[in-house]
Amino acid sequence: MEKLINILESLNPGVDYQNVTTLIDEHYLDSLTILSLVAEIEDEFDITIPTVEIIPDNFNSASALHKMIERLSEED
Repeated sequence: MEKLINILESLNPGVDYQNVTTLIDEHYLDSLTILSLVAEIEDEFDITIPTVEIIPDNFNSASALHKMIERLSEED
């Protein structure tokens, strides 16, 4: 989770990623940031995020992102 928080902070600093659960809904992450985030996550965690996984439910919080990363890591 710490690696993920660091990636998020490097892309968009100043957000309380531990507690915010509306990263997409409140526009903390825009489409370009999401593209960068996907690339960073894929590189850091050696996974591929399929397009069907790029939905608000998976990106609205660091916790949701972490669960998606764990699930995709187990599938590989």
